[in-house]
Amino acid sequence: MESLYLLIPLSLVLAFVIGAIFWWATRSGQFDDMEGPAHRILMDDDTPHRDEAKE
Repeated sequence: MESLYLLIPLSLVLAFVIGAIFWWATRSGQFDDMEGPAHRILMDDDTPHRDEAKE
């Protein structure tokens, strides 16, 4: 029972630290899509536009 007096506040502090690290990571762009632009260039639309077809 006495160990709960230590473990419960310790787990709350740990949960707060994990939440703060997750908040920092999302705000600083750590989860941005880095592979999307690289794949997007491979899926380029090769159909000519109407302005280019007139030339």
